[in-house]
Amino acid sequence: MKKLLISVLALLVIIGVSIFIWKDAPSQSPIYSKLTVSKDLKVNKNYPIDSFIVKWDGKEGRMVISHAKRPKQEIFSTPIEMGFLAAGKGVLDAKEERGHFTMKENREVTCADQSVDEIESTNHLFIIKGVLQCSNETKVGYSFELSPEENNKLHYSVTLDDPTYNRIYLSWSTDKNEHYFGFGTQYSSFDMKGKRVPILVQEQGVGRGLQPLTFLADITNGAGGSWAHTYAPVPHFITSNLTSLYSENKEYQVFHLTDKKEAQLEVFSSHASGYVYAGNSPEELVEAHTSVVGRMESLPDWTQHGLILGVQGGTEKVVEKLDTLLEKDIPISAVWIQDWVGQRRTSFGSQLWWNWELDKDHYNNWDTFINTLKEKNIRLLGYVNPFLVDSEDKQNRVRNLYQEAAKKGYFVKDKNDNPIAVQITDFDASLIDLTNQEAREWFKVIMMEELIENGFSGWMADFGEALPFDAIMSNGALGEQFHNEYPESWAQLNKEVMEESNLETEGMFFLRSGYSESPSSASSFWLGDQLISWDEHDGIKTVVPGLISSGLSGFGINHSDTGGYTGLNKKPILSYSRSEELLLRWIELNAFTPLFRSHEGNRPEESVQLYNNGAAADHAKVFTDIYAALAPYRKQLMKEMEETGAPLVRSLFFHYPKDSNTYSMQDEFLLGEDLLVAPVLDKGKAESNVYLPKGDWIHLWSGKKFLIEEGEEITVSSPLGEPPVFYKKGSKVEKLLSPFEK
Repeated sequence: MKKLLISVLALLVIIGVSIFIWKDAPSQSPIYSKLTVSKDLKVNKNYPIDSFIVKWDGKEGRMVISHAKRPKQEIFSTPIEMGFLAAGKGVLDAKEERGHFTMKENREVTCADQSVDEIESTNHLFIIKGVLQCSNETKVGYSFELSPEENNKLHYSVTLDDPTYNRIYLSWSTDKNEHYFGFGTQYSSFDMKGKRVPILVQEQGVGRGLQPLTFLADITNGAGGSWAHTYAPVPHFITSNLTSLYSENKEYQVFHLTDKKEAQLEVFSSHASGYVYAGNSPEELVEAHTSVVGRMESLPDWTQHGLILGVQGGTEKVVEKLDTLLEKDIPISAVWIQDWVGQRRTSFGSQLWWNWELDKDHYNNWDTFINTLKEKNIRLLGYVNPFLVDSEDKQNRVRNLYQEAAKKGYFVKDKNDNPIAVQITDFDASLIDLTNQEAREWFKVIMMEELIENGFSGWMADFGEALPFDAIMSNGALGEQFHNEYPESWAQLNKEVMEESNLETEGMFFLRSGYSESPSSASSFWLGDQLISWDEHDGIKTVVPGLISSGLSGFGINHSDTGGYTGLNKKPILSYSRSEELLLRWIELNAFTPLFRSHEGNRPEESVQLYNNGAAADHAKVFTDIYAALAPYRKQLMKEMEETGAPLVRSLFFHYPKDSNTYSMQDEFLLGEDLLVAPVLDKGKAESNVYLPKGDWIHLWSGKKFLIEEGEEITVSSPLGEPPVFYKKGSKVEKLLSPFEK
């Protein structure tokens, strides 16, 4: 029997890997174009436009953009003797299942012969015009425009004369040694060179390539995901050559970074626009980008002085769990109760009634509960998302918000004007149409009455990824046009609730979904639903890549669920539950991020919790004290973030862009510039190899000094309770952390 089970599992792995590779394979390759240059333009000429210089090399048919202060540094260049534009017509088949999307592109026409016929230039504008020859023997005219904005941003715009051509392919030169970073929240890889990177907001998946879990999730509900699935992608990158591009399109896009000499952005639209940034460091490029998309603001002080304790189960259970940790003298800044609306049991575990009203049976003696928290100077956080479910079967409901919204026409609808039902786990839910101003105001009132007036200081603002492409929005937009924009609108709605309740400086909410401009509205982000595991596909090893990649695209305040979220109990095939060691290592990691928040997970009774494990509680005490001690440092970093967009958690590349060893570094991070953390991400590991960049570093636990001249890998002891942490000699961090030296 045991041999049979092993054989079955092996077969599932083989099948799963095959399906995963097939699913993740590029549906279409890039469209690189040929180039014809008008005889009159086969000359070399420089075109100054404000602070930028556009050099046209007519002999090579190449455009090179540089900044007047650094004329030798190319910030964008087109391929040599090849076109930089192509176009086409296509039909995108996008199928949604539980917030996951399968994208199939059907190319009908491609236009891959580019001519450059005219160049126009003024001090403030540069234009190239020409024609694209198509596979159906037609021609489509195009205009490529460059216009400066301030001295470090150059806006580009591509317009096709015939808007029925709904695909644009923009290419630029790259080289085999150039590395690409950013693209919003990316869990699997910090360096995207050699990859095809889709820009699509969606559920991250369960497994994301970990087999046979991904295969089983796919065949049961299509929820396995792949390495590229993410809640918060952004069409923006910074390279090791310090080039940086941001596409401001909202439509589905794909970055093709697979070629050694050319890179390409594929935009599913008849118009493409964005920015090329100029900067002499990643810091300057992030500052330029966040000046366009917006910057996050500092969190309230109360969030920085203790653990945000995630617990649920009703009044008595929450108070009991809280008291257990308070007896350990653990600083608690807030209690976060997801289940304020009541719980329901599904095949996935413990889930909520998405009918946004306080369940006064589940949380009895509410006023006493609130007063107890206030007396202990502990805030209360809740949970909300933009879905509603029909609560007809919920016995103690006061209002059925789903039915109210349906009668008023507030849901996202299909082509037949019916609310679209999105399957979640065992139940369906419908999305509020955020383009409907009346629906927005109605939903905001519900949040104010049920959350703010009931004493909540903030909440998890969950979901926002599942808008179907075939939806019809109330403002006339199609789902495929508004899909990536939906999480931006969801973030803005939450911000409006805070502002209109006069809580903009004291309240906070945290989002998992996001897109380019979400940081301008968000209080905080979190990385979503990691698997309770040690793996690199969906577990603890995805946290650092997610933090450092998102930070380059404006997500200045981000964090993860301490201990992970997704647990499974599919014995004897698969089982994932939180072990004591995994929880302890996750505590060590998250204590050095902007927010320190625990989560019970989706199957709380099957995982180790802070309140039912003495070692975990003791560990939490030590690292919550460290987190609280660093509050002044994080406050300084948040002020810097408001001024420049610099994230709190930073890649080593951010401060050491000339050190090529940092390009693949995705298991270490910096908190600000002065604190380096190399969390232990492997089970049973008590010794770590750590890369220290140039600087005068001090090991937190031993006080041992390391004077590093050019970057060096060292080996340090890293038992439980002593993850590799280093601070710069003479920095403010040194004084804050000195009490914790052993």
